[in-house]
Amino acid sequence: MADLYGKNFLKMLDFSAEEIEYLIDLAAELKEKKKKGIPHDVLRGKNIALIFEKTSTRTRCSFEVAAHDLGMSTTYLAGGSQIGKKESIADTARVLGRMYDGIEYRGYGQEIVEELAKDAGVPVWNGLTNESHPTQMIADMLTVKEKFGRLKGIRFVYMGDARYNMGNSLMVTCAKLGMDYVACTSEKYFPDAKLVEQCRAFAKESGGSVTLTSDVAEGCKDADVIYTDVWVSMGEPDEVWAERIKELSPYQVNAKAFSYAKDSAVFMHCLPAFHDRNTTIGEEIYEKFGLSELEVTDDVFESPRSVVFDEAENRMHTIKAVMYATLYRG
Repeated sequence: MADLYGKNFLKMLDFSAEEIEYLIDLAAELKEKKKKGIPHDVLRGKNIALIFEKTSTRTRCSFEVAAHDLGMSTTYLAGGSQIGKKESIADTARVLGRMYDGIEYRGYGQEIVEELAKDAGVPVWNGLTNESHPTQMIADMLTVKEKFGRLKGIRFVYMGDARYNMGNSLMVTCAKLGMDYVACTSEKYFPDAKLVEQCRAFAKESGGSVTLTSDVAEGCKDADVIYTDVWVSMGEPDEVWAERIKELSPYQVNAKAFSYAKDSAVFMHCLPAFHDRNTTIGEEIYEKFGLSELEVTDDVFESPRSVVFDEAENRMHTIKAVMYATLYRG
């Protein structure tokens, strides 16, 4: 059994395959206890701080419900904290570390969560940065294992912009776990070459592989999982939307892409997804670009292949596992 007590959870590069698998299995165990109504409030009396510089649905709710199930209290900090404004990150970390047993951060640069961890003196968990999304990874891998009964040898295809937090984190995780990872996108949106080289070394050791391709038929051939994420982050200007839509439209997850995959293949997405016009942003996109769907078509999103809501639920169980593993002495 891996010992993660007192450890930070900042990026997947920090963890071995054994540690990642331990967290996945622990999450499955805690999920079963939740479903059966078996109490597991082993962290009674502990308190955690949740720092959110970016909006959130799944991450915030997952941390709050998971903390409650474990017996902990939470303090939500968004906009009202002084982090990086009147007070340095280092000073904020040293203050919060004296009041709380753990700190979650969701925001911008990876360097921010790394600096928090350096000075806090308590476990710090990355709820999302521009470069990394580790809590999503444990949820994704738990979902894959639930659907296929294994991780090793799974052909995992990521379509869209593979340069940032989701593409990077999935590539690292798949490579460490012996999966066959495929980034299917135009060369402009390929992940960083140095990270690819590092991940290929992981894959060589684990029995997996890392493939980059711009050919949808080749990329999706015999896929077990086809995964995507939004093409544009909120707040980016219209010209970025226009550019990404033009360049990434060939990599939309649709029925044709799935026609190359295995009959048993599933669709995954970290959410939120632009698959219809039923949001303010979705309607704005339709008015500006005439598109009612972006990275995934509605028929795929709503199909029996889609496991996105199982995946979303698993955020809570896996975040619970991360907090349990890093805070519970046993």
